[in-house]
Amino acid sequence: MDYRRFGDQIALRLDPGEEICTSLLTLAEKENIALASFTGLGAVNELTVGVLDLNEKKYYSTDFTGTFEIVNLVGNLTRQAGKPYLHAHISVGDRSCNVVGGHLNRAVISATAEIFLTLIPGEVGRRFSADRGINTLDF
Repeated sequence: MDYRRFGDQIALRLDPGEEICTSLLTLAEKENIALASFTGLGAVNELTVGVLDLNEKKYYSTDFTGTFEIVNLVGNLTRQAGKPYLHAHISVGDRSCNVVGGHLNRAVISATAEIFLTLIPGEVGRRFSADRGINTLDF
């Protein structure tokens, strides 16, 4: 992981073998990020995404292995119980241009990832919503 900070913007590069979620949480801790949004692109060869079943209040995750281009990576960083909290979604395409996506649980970089973060002044926390089974923004 390498990055440069330009005021309230961070340009981040991930290299082969690095994992997106772990890297973003590490960056948030190192830079003391309380609130940010991000977008990114790149390539991965291992991926776990999930979809929430609201009736069951449970995420169902699926693992993928292969050659994938990140079509879109979006998300935010907030705080929960004083620790960085990541919420991200990803879409990836394979060599046949089939696209899969969902809530990002894990993605390992195969070539590179280029992620741009916008830091937002202030702090927003997270609170567990029992009726939805997820952590929601807590203003």
